[in-house]
Amino acid sequence: MQLIVNNIPFGDNDVNRAAMFSRPKGVRDEICLADTGGWKNPQNGQQKNQGHDRALKNGSFDCMPVRIDRREQKVVKHGFTSLVLLLTLSSVMVAEDRPNVILIVTDDQGYGDMSCHGNPWLQTPNLDRLHAESIRLEDYHVEPVCTPTRAALMTGRYSSRVGAWAVTEGRQLLNPDEVTMADVFSDSGYRTAMFGKWHLGDAWPYAPRFRGFQEVVRHLAGGIDEIGNPIGNDYFDDTYYRNGVPEQIEGYCTDVFFAECQRFVTQPSDKPFFVYLPLNAMHGPHTVAERYSGPFTADGHGQVRAKFFGQIINFDENLGRLFECLETHKLTEDTIVIFMGDNGTAAGAGGRRSDVGFNAGMRGKKGSVYEGGHRVACFVRWPTRLKAGYETEQLTSCRDWLPTLIQWCDLAAPKDVSFDGQSLQPLIEGSIESWPDRTLFVERQGDHPKLEQSADARARYPHYAVLTERWRLVDGGLFNIVDDPAQEKNVAANHADVVRNLRSQYKRYFADVFSSNAAYTRFRLGAAEENPTLLTVRDWHPTEGNVIWKQEHLGDDTLDINGFWAVNVVQAGRYSFRLSRFPDDAPQAMRATRAILRIGDQELERILDGNETSVTFELDLPQGPGLLQSWLSDRETGVRGAYFVQVERQ
Repeated sequence: MQLIVNNIPFGDNDVNRAAMFSRPKGVRDEICLADTGGWKNPQNGQQKNQGHDRALKNGSFDCMPVRIDRREQKVVKHGFTSLVLLLTLSSVMVAEDRPNVILIVTDDQGYGDMSCHGNPWLQTPNLDRLHAESIRLEDYHVEPVCTPTRAALMTGRYSSRVGAWAVTEGRQLLNPDEVTMADVFSDSGYRTAMFGKWHLGDAWPYAPRFRGFQEVVRHLAGGIDEIGNPIGNDYFDDTYYRNGVPEQIEGYCTDVFFAECQRFVTQPSDKPFFVYLPLNAMHGPHTVAERYSGPFTADGHGQVRAKFFGQIINFDENLGRLFECLETHKLTEDTIVIFMGDNGTAAGAGGRRSDVGFNAGMRGKKGSVYEGGHRVACFVRWPTRLKAGYETEQLTSCRDWLPTLIQWCDLAAPKDVSFDGQSLQPLIEGSIESWPDRTLFVERQGDHPKLEQSADARARYPHYAVLTERWRLVDGGLFNIVDDPAQEKNVAANHADVVRNLRSQYKRYFADVFSSNAAYTRFRLGAAEENPTLLTVRDWHPTEGNVIWKQEHLGDDTLDINGFWAVNVVQAGRYSFRLSRFPDDAPQAMRATRAILRIGDQELERILDGNETSVTFELDLPQGPGLLQSWLSDRETGVRGAYFVQVERQ
């Protein structure tokens, strides 16, 4: 008995499988059982399938019209022919046609921080191998710092549009209404997982386990050792969060995340997988085993750069182990591997031409809106479909990956979502001529976004860049990136019309992405999904001073800082608010003699003796939005907000 699909004998051959699923959507498929007399391989041109021809000619086989859902790989029966047919078909469908995907994002590794891009000190053989086996996007742009890049990557939209345009101050929360890349993969039948650094919110509904990832192992906040994570995390044998539950895991952070990735991709399953692997390395503090950093110290590099380079070598070794794992389990051919950095280099160069580091000739580094701050490496390898070694010089961005993967993986596109990115498929698999001219925008904004720059040249925000194939408008200066890739010569005075045009486009972009007037993305209090909710100093909107994120700053009495959290009470009721200056796993006296809590129009005050490690207030709250702020004060150390507030609905 032979299985025939759309007049094509179906065996173990990939060509036949592709033919089976190549009909346009909505076209009825036909599956038949025929006595074909031992058909073998229709591609070798040596054996005629007489049984198949005979059956097609005289109709001497049983056919059943069916609808095949290629995304879910289900068969919907329109008529009964044979239980054998259904069993045969189900065995065919066990292995998904769609590719697996591993999306690797390194933290703070710039374009020049690898040997395949000419770094004179680094040897990165596995990155070099990926470079050689991939299509390379040579004019590929992210954001100048990590959170905005991650938000744009996960949504295919500008980070300013989706609420996550900064790394702290409550502006790192990805709007809960946004559809993530993981949502799209999960809803389309993929197994999904994330291992590493999320940095788009730690509480419900922002944490990755609520955003489409079925398995998660990660640290909190923006770094393994930062406020919000357990005291003592130092990149080695740390406490991570497995699906929201703390767990101590032995090993160096990069080793841990790659090991979790390999565990996940080798699990038996009839579903393809999507793995998001956003690593903590090479983020500071640049902690790594001495065997990785020692050789660079011996070569005369300073301690920071030696450790930074050592983190890259460790990453490269892990990348090699991942390749071996994919090869051993025969996953290489059908797995798309995407590699990219999240912003410019943090420690590989100083961003200045006179610096002793290497930045591939670019100006600027992490945090800068000059080229070195946001142009990064991007490689994509897919052996069964993409031509290795091909480079494209066209302007591309991290926002392009979600629409691209929707096409490549036959995913269900989210409804009512307008992407700012566009699919790379015509550029990578079509022709350069099919890729339109485009204008991209890069910016650094603070808590309260502004269009116009301050007269103070030292102001942190705002900064912006407008990118085209030829021009870069950077904070009003104009650079011909084709003739002047180092951005050394400002030619704005010679091209006033270009400046006006690009500036006008930036104004329209700004009005578009901030059309909600930068409304607060709020912490949800009292939800059944997560109760209690922990708020930390790094997430408040500053009213005095700024935020802090390093654990050692918690005890600094010279810091008189404060801010509020934008919250939304999802259920009216009685709530407790426990205020503290230090985390629960390292409690210390707050040294405060007065505590004040204000939420909405309610304010409570408590006199303290200075030895308390925390103070708790209780009050009834109505449902709805509000601002939450606290004050801890005494005569000796000044006034500051409580760095930790735990809110629980009773």
